[in-house]
Amino acid sequence: MAEENGERRRCAWVTADPLYLAYHDDEWGVPVHDERRLFEMLVLEGAQAGLSWITILKRREGYRKAFAGFDPEKVARFTPARIEKLLVDPGIIRNRAKVEAAVANARAVLALRREAGGLDRLLWSFVGGRPKQNRWSSPGEIPAETPESKAMSKELKRRGFAFVGPTVCYAFMQAVGLVNDHATFCFRHRELSDDSAEER
Repeated sequence: MAEENGERRRCAWVTADPLYLAYHDDEWGVPVHDERRLFEMLVLEGAQAGLSWITILKRREGYRKAFAGFDPEKVARFTPARIEKLLVDPGIIRNRAKVEAAVANARAVLALRREAGGLDRLLWSFVGGRPKQNRWSSPGEIPAETPESKAMSKELKRRGFAFVGPTVCYAFMQAVGLVNDHATFCFRHRELSDDSAEER
C-alpha cells in the first residue's frame, strides 16, 4: 500500500526533514542522463562516505558554488591553490582526499568523453541502458553493493576516478535511477516502475 490513513508511505530511511522529503520525493531514483548531474552526484556520493546523507544535502548549494556548478571542464582546471582555498570553505566537507578526488574525477570525465562516448554511456552500460527494477519490502533486504556496482567501481578506478568503491557506486546507482530501490510500499516505487517515468 502506497498510502496509509490518507498519507503517502515513503521509504523507511526518509526523515521529516524537508530537504530529505524533497530529495526522496523528487530526485532519488529518477533516471538521470545529464552528464553534469551525474558528475555532481558522483562527487556528492563520494563526499558522503563515512557521513550521513543529510550532512551532504545541507551543503549541496555550498558544493555547487565551490565546484563551479559541477561543470567538469571548469573543475578539471582547478589548481593546487584553488584546492587549498576549498579546504577552508565551510560550505563543503573539508577533507583533502575528497576534494582532490572531485578534481581528479572531473579530469576523468573529460577523458571519458574522448575515449568511451561519455560518462552517461559508460554508467548506464552496467544496467543495460535501462533502470533495474528491484522489489524490496524492507530496508534489510537492500544490499550495500552488487555485482554491477563492483564492476562499475573497478572500471571507474581503472579510468582514474577516486572515492568510487562498490558501496559508493551502489548508493550512486540508487540516487540516479540506475536501479529503482524504493521500497515496494513507497508511493515512488510504482511511479518509477512506469516506463513513462521522467528522465533527465
